Amino acid sequence: MVQIDGLSSEELETAVAGGTMPFVAHLVAGEGYRVHRVYSGVPSTTPAVQAELFYGVRQAVPAFAFVDHRDGRIVHMWQHEAATSVEHRLEGHRPLLAGGTSYANIFTGGAVEARFCMASLGWSSYRSPHSLAVPALVLLFAWDVARAGVFVGRELLLSVGGVIAGVAGGQGLASELKFASTRALVGVALRELTVIGAAIDVARGVPIVHLNLLGYDETSHRRGPGSAPARRSLRDIDAVVGRVMRAARRSSRRAYDVWVLSDHGQEQTEPYVERHGSVHQAVARVFRAHGMEPPEDPDVVHGAPRQWVGALGERLLGLVVTGLDRSPRLRQPARVTVTAQGPLGHVYSPRRLTGEEREAIAGELVRSAGIPLVLAAGDDGTARAWTQWGSHALPADAAALLGESHPHLPTVAAELAALCHHPDAGDLVISGWRPGAPMSFPGEHGSHGGPGPRETDAFVLAPEDAPLSARGRELRTSDVRAAALELLDGAVPSRSRLRSGPPATEGSAGTVRLMTYNVHSCVGLDGKLSPERIARVIARHDPDVVALQELDVGRARTGWVDQARAIAEQLEMLLHFHPTLSVEEEHFGDAVLSRLPMRVVRTGPLPRLPHRPPLEPRGALWAEVGTGAGKLQVINTHLSLHPLERRLQVRALLGAEWLGAIEPVAGAVLCGDFNALGWFPVCRRIAGRLRDVQVGRRERPRGTWSGRLALGRIDHVFVDHSLEVAGVDVPRDALAAVASDHLPLIVDLVSR
Repeated sequence: MVQIDGLSSEELETAVAGGTMPFVAHLVAGEGYRVHRVYSGVPSTTPAVQAELFYGVRQAVPAFAFVDHRDGRIVHMWQHEAATSVEHRLEGHRPLLAGGTSYANIFTGGAVEARFCMASLGWSSYRSPHSLAVPALVLLFAWDVARAGVFVGRELLLSVGGVIAGVAGGQGLASELKFASTRALVGVALRELTVIGAAIDVARGVPIVHLNLLGYDETSHRRGPGSAPARRSLRDIDAVVGRVMRAARRSSRRAYDVWVLSDHGQEQTEPYVERHGSVHQAVARVFRAHGMEPPEDPDVVHGAPRQWVGALGERLLGLVVTGLDRSPRLRQPARVTVTAQGPLGHVYSPRRLTGEEREAIAGELVRSAGIPLVLAAGDDGTARAWTQWGSHALPADAAALLGESHPHLPTVAAELAALCHHPDAGDLVISGWRPGAPMSFPGEHGSHGGPGPRETDAFVLAPEDAPLSARGRELRTSDVRAAALELLDGAVPSRSRLRSGPPATEGSAGTVRLMTYNVHSCVGLDGKLSPERIARVIARHDPDVVALQELDVGRARTGWVDQARAIAEQLEMLLHFHPTLSVEEEHFGDAVLSRLPMRVVRTGPLPRLPHRPPLEPRGALWAEVGTGAGKLQVINTHLSLHPLERRLQVRALLGAEWLGAIEPVAGAVLCGDFNALGWFPVCRRIAGRLRDVQVGRRERPRGTWSGRLALGRIDHVFVDHSLEVAGVDVPRDALAAVASDHLPLIVDLVSR
């Protein structure tokens, strides 16, 4: 799981369309990946989202910064003590990353090895029984380490222009220099270390790896989510996604899915501090006017943007600088306390407010302090909200408060009200949200944490067969968690999950999708033996009927597995297997799988050349499949490598025992691996009786062998004239390209 921190699905679409993320664009266009929009929840902060993703708990924290009422501490979630304390309270729930690794996150997620996480800083020891493992890894990744150094140097050079522009725009020189240095040393260097670690983990076969890429979020806070520096960081992140993907595909220990996701988006914001000054002082003035604040400055959390790169950089600095005080501070109950991080903050009153006091103070915060939105808990889980247009009730007045066009309006309104009832929420909740021009309390131009449509807009980019599509409602982070756990628990893509309706019956009408696929004994081009991977290739394209060749059943060379049955069970399809070669209990042959009613009409061997050294025996399997438009006669075969023997076999297939026994327009299909190109004599002879589905179409016929190169078109589907060809496809995504030395050929058939 590659998390791009702070990237909304809308910004992802812009980056893909604009060419900023070419590898992600390739995943969508050429690898069967799909982008799912995800509602991140309120607060739309990384700690809250990761608590839901890793542990299934919503609103585990009320904001990024808040007062912990258990001990009165003022905490930021980048603090080690705060992160470990919250995660400790989540431990009763199943951790998503159990047995895996976690990089650059707030929480460990239950990972056995957590690296550079706020709850566990550092690189845990690499465990290996081999004494030379670590030196070998250093040599193996020497180029990556050198590349990391180059990237850091490049970032420092590129930051010079940013520093100049920032100072010209009113930012302090010291602040700009700190941002540039921490981003280069931590944002870029940390990213490279994370990628190296993830590559090691997938090589080791760790069951789940989660890495968080911080660069875009940090740059967006400073420059804005649509700024040129933010887009440049996305280009680097896109390259990282490609490197992680390639490392996962090289793994010999495990067949990995790679998901790319975000935790939230960002809103383009106006800094409150630039227009009104410190929000903490503004709140203190209002409370002082009501006699609830002494003349001294309140005990507040300062409003400068505490970005993650800077926070982690400070923690790293704490390893080498003795005496650096990074401990949480206690709230002083006699004073008003404000925790305003990003566009969301909490106000903790020195004493309990009466209804009249709350109304007066909230209204004054809006009018004189310029705070766009103030909320307070109401009865029965509701909340009261104050804006410049008056007071509102939540969730009842959600449209007036958040805008009718908000994509998650009912849910976000309910969660915003629930936030006010959080055990650690303030007496008042302040927000920079306002339609059109939201604010953030620190001096930042991009922010998240509140209810805005972009900041609550996340995504997950996953293979098309990931269990995310058929949920019947908007996806949220807990759905991503459930889908990931389903895969970790061994669930395999099945037809019942891919289909939105019940399994088809003979009475169902419409298009029938047929696939022919030589599976090479389920041994891929990478040398891996995996019937499960073959099942995933098939499930990804949702066929009704599958003709398979080169299946092992109970053979020693492939672990005694009944490959035909294993694939059929995982796909929840009916099965008929025909062995063309049998030696005692070991079999090798072809099969037809179907989700439609099916019966076997005939199986048998095909002719062999006499007086020649024995070649591999060949056969055919004829299955009758019931469809809503009648019967489909499917003959699956695998012809000889020898041209003379192929001619004998095709003559037999066209003869009285096979195709000759089928009426001319009775829905006949002859398919399989013919070991012959389309212009070979045997194919031309078949084309005199049946129609080649790849010929006569606008698209050029596509090859099916070998692998991604697709050098030859030797897998064919021939149909009679009662069947109309509605579509043809030869998938060449990464999964299909490696699972076998053949690519599947898919055809959609409609009865005339």
